[in-house]
Amino acid sequence: MEPTSPVGLALDQGPLSSFTRLAARYLREYREKIELGLSRLDEEQLWWRPRLEANSIGNLVLHLEGNLSLWILSAVGGLPYERDRRAEFEADGMPGKQELLRRLKVVVARCIEILDDLGNTTLSTHLEVQGYETNILGAIFHATEHTSYHTGQILYLVKVQLPDDATFELYPQHRSE
Repeated sequence: MEPTSPVGLALDQGPLSSFTRLAARYLREYREKIELGLSRLDEEQLWWRPRLEANSIGNLVLHLEGNLSLWILSAVGGLPYERDRRAEFEADGMPGKQELLRRLKVVVARCIEILDDLGNTTLSTHLEVQGYETNILGAIFHATEHTSYHTGQILYLVKVQLPDDATFELYPQHRSE
C-alpha cells in the first residue's frame, strides 16, 4: 500500500478542463498544508524569525491573506478591500494562531467561491492590480503561484523549528515510485 498525503493533493483529484477550478484546488491544498504545519507549532514558534529582518510564519500568513484578498477577492471578484501591506510584515505576536488560521480559511473559501462563480467570464478581461497591467487569468495565476511560494516558505520554517519530527512529510511517495 502506497503512503498517502495528510492533505488533499490537487494532483490526486484528476484532470480538469477549467483553469479556475484547478486554481481553486491548489488554493485549498496550500491552505490545508499551512494548517497542518501550524498545528504542530505553539504561538512562540508561529512568530519566530530566523533573523531580525526575516519574516515569521505569522507574517507570511498575514501576507497571504492580504495578497489573496487584493488579487482575487478585490481585483477579480470586485469586492472592496483596503490593504495595509506594511502591517502584514510588521506584525509580531498577534493575531494568535487560531485567528490566523480562521482568517486564512475564510479568505481561501471566498476566493474559491469567486473562482467557481466566474463561469463564462472572459479570463482575458483587463485588470490593473498594484500598478500592474494584467487580466483575470494573470491575476489568478499570480495569486495561486504566490500562495504556493509562501506555502513552501512556511513549511520550511515549520521543519526548521521541528528538526526531529520525521513524520512531517507532505509527499511521502509519488505514485510512480
